[in-house]
Amino acid sequence: MHVAPVGGTAVQDHVALAEIELCGELIIAASAAEDRLSMESIDEVLRVAEERESAEV
Repeated sequence: MHVAPVGGTAVQDHVALAEIELCGELIIAASAAEDRLSMESIDEVLRVAEERESAEV
């Protein structure tokens, strides 16, 4: 069995970390909602409109 060494050798996958953060935000929004999240609410949580606007610039 190979065990990762202890210390500053951790590898970070920034894309995976961003996806985990977004999933967490969706879970929080869904748990706070009284009903299912609408597609518009999901887009708002995921900041889809902001991404579209920054892509257009």
